[in-house]
Amino acid sequence: MSTGQSGYPLILTAQLPKDMHRWATALRTAYFPPERNYLEAHVTLFHALPSQCEDEVRDVLKDVAREFAPVDARLTGLMSLGGGTALKLESDGILHLRDGIADHFHGMLTSQDQHRPRLHVTIQNKVTSKVAKALQAELESQIIPRAFTFRGLELHRYCGGPWDLVRDFSFRGQARA
Repeated sequence: MSTGQSGYPLILTAQLPKDMHRWATALRTAYFPPERNYLEAHVTLFHALPSQCEDEVRDVLKDVAREFAPVDARLTGLMSLGGGTALKLESDGILHLRDGIADHFHGMLTSQDQHRPRLHVTIQNKVTSKVAKALQAELESQIIPRAFTFRGLELHRYCGGPWDLVRDFSFRGQARA
């Protein structure tokens, strides 16, 4: 029996290092409108993988995690979201892995997920552009570019509000992405 018969779409994220996750979650808690903030910091790779493919998604992610080592990335600064602010990230490696997953599920992806994402961690959203620009000016000197590694992938189920963690997949292989 398939584990994905709930009908809820699956969200795939890249796992930040634990210290960076805590720091970004604290920023999100401080600046995200509290009535809309029911998630911790995350880096979304896919917004809606089909629930009917959950077993296959899990198998693909197990294979990726088994093959690849933690993936190099870089925090490069802030990113304007118009009505929000995000931490801007770069990682050719995580995008390469995402491309492989996207190729595997070609024809089953939403239009949003057919395009490569701009890697980021949203720390503020659904505010006026004036409020967002003020936060960006305030934080600009505090956001220090740095290298880090994505430690794995997380699969979540979107149930209309907070996400349910399905499973995490820690990178433990030798291959470089």
